[in-house]
Amino acid sequence: MQVYQAPLRDMKFVAHELHADDGFGDLPALAEFTPDLIDAVLDEAAKVAQEVLLPLNHSGDIEGCTLENGVVRTPKGFKQAYDRFREGGWCALASAPEWGGQGLPESVNKLTEEMIVAANVSFSLYPGLTHGATTALESHGSDALKQRYLPRLVSGEWSGTMCLTEAHCGTDLGLLRTRAVPQADGSYRLTGGKIFISAGEHDLTANIIHLVLARMPDAPPGVKGISLFLVPKFLPNDDGTPGPSNGVSVGAIEHKMGLKGSATCQLNFEDSTGWLIGAPHKGMEAMFTMMNTERVSVGVQGLGIGEAAYQSAVWYAKERLQGRALSGTKNPTGPADPIIVHPDVRRMLMTMRAWNEGCRALCGWVSRALDAEKHAADPEVKQRAADFVALMTPVVKAVFTDLGFETANLAVQVYGGHGYIAESGVEQYVRDARIAMIYEGTNGIQALDLVGRKLPAHMGRYLRSFFHPVSGFIAERKGDAELGKLVEGLEKAFGALQLATATIAEKGMADPEEAAAAATDYTRLLGLVAIGFCFAKAAFVARDRIAAGSAEPGFYRAKLVTARFFFDRLLPQVSAAFGAIKAGKGSMMALAAEDF
Repeated sequence: MQVYQAPLRDMKFVAHELHADDGFGDLPALAEFTPDLIDAVLDEAAKVAQEVLLPLNHSGDIEGCTLENGVVRTPKGFKQAYDRFREGGWCALASAPEWGGQGLPESVNKLTEEMIVAANVSFSLYPGLTHGATTALESHGSDALKQRYLPRLVSGEWSGTMCLTEAHCGTDLGLLRTRAVPQADGSYRLTGGKIFISAGEHDLTANIIHLVLARMPDAPPGVKGISLFLVPKFLPNDDGTPGPSNGVSVGAIEHKMGLKGSATCQLNFEDSTGWLIGAPHKGMEAMFTMMNTERVSVGVQGLGIGEAAYQSAVWYAKERLQGRALSGTKNPTGPADPIIVHPDVRRMLMTMRAWNEGCRALCGWVSRALDAEKHAADPEVKQRAADFVALMTPVVKAVFTDLGFETANLAVQVYGGHGYIAESGVEQYVRDARIAMIYEGTNGIQALDLVGRKLPAHMGRYLRSFFHPVSGFIAERKGDAELGKLVEGLEKAFGALQLATATIAEKGMADPEEAAAAATDYTRLLGLVAIGFCFAKAAFVARDRIAAGSAEPGFYRAKLVTARFFFDRLLPQVSAAFGAIKAGKGSMMALAAEDF
């Protein structure tokens, strides 16, 4: 059974209590978003997620999308849900007021995203891709394109996509073949094919605005010759209504492992009219504005699915009667005890809980930095926020999606045989979670970005945005009589991270394969330490709230227990990751290709 109630109390803890000392708050540009207003938004988002989107998740997975006469039909109820979603202003939540958006802080928007993806990740992709497209267009588009397209994209009247991948190239976009031929009126004619285009065609909006990577005739080879173009499905009339078809057609919809309610399309562009976004041959710069936004959001997908899977597993563990507790009968009037009494079930549930709470806490920190990067008046704060976002974006994308998949798998294990059966609903979480580790740049690519670009950038400046607050916290708190053990655990893990960083820097300078061989383990190591830091901070906040006589001692006691579980059972993974990094590339690269 798919069970989901938005974890509002923990979300509000992250929004208002946990990161108050990070230096990224108190932004005058966001002063109107008071705690009461933020709480009201979160409360309403929870209702939409639970009452409108969750009931369509399992049925949408069963029905899927269909292609009829060149038009994709979304599952029953999706169109009505989208209309309610758009009319409620949820499409415009975090967009700029200049274009009709509500300008909500990213620190709040990411929490609403988590609720939406937890309830129905397939549905979330339709407005989610549009928000990414508006970000790229707002940052790099001409004034004319912004005026014509942004208001309708922001409102959700029209939707957006990003069209990168072609059948012969995915990560290596320098190989793409889609052509863009300039026209006398300043437009371009695009011809080519794209695959794996999420929300590429559907029946939810009147028009779909595609952002397409293509090459001009005079383009240099490789990624330096890629430009970005805006290509509408229908060419707008002067009054903004959709006009004639623009030569964009659907070759097929992909038959996928999961995300059945999301239309993943093969698109063909046949002399389709488009307009350049940004400078010629600078399409990757413009597209990465969209992709970096999407990478944090994809990390949130892992978190959202993990939370829904956890809640479903908790429900089942309390309901399913099997065996008796080893410490003595807990359900004397029944034939057996609920499986939540068994230590191994508790191990799984606590692991899921800790991953979710830890990722939510870290996402809260990163999203506050996103706000500061955009709105801070102090140049030093703005730069530090930008550095932190750059460092943590690949971590959020890769670690959160890895953990979301692990959590979904644990939910199936809690259910046992019933988890493997489709009727339970939890196996859908495994299938839906799996793609997040692949799209928007595979997690291996995220790891390479972290060690190959982010660590050496500006002589290690990005790392300082994380290392300095962690080392300062340890120095200040390590002698605490009650929680000092947690700080000592963090200090040990942080020391391993520092040594791993030095190891990669030393070996990588002499041999780039050494850095690449360590990349995935290093990304996990950094993620573990970052989550550990957030849990340590949370433990101190919880301890202080209890001591001050909080009216919610149960919430804070649970936070302390979960933090201790993380430090006892999950943070020790740091040692394994560090050991793998120190081992180097030797055994990994030794086997000849023909011997595989």
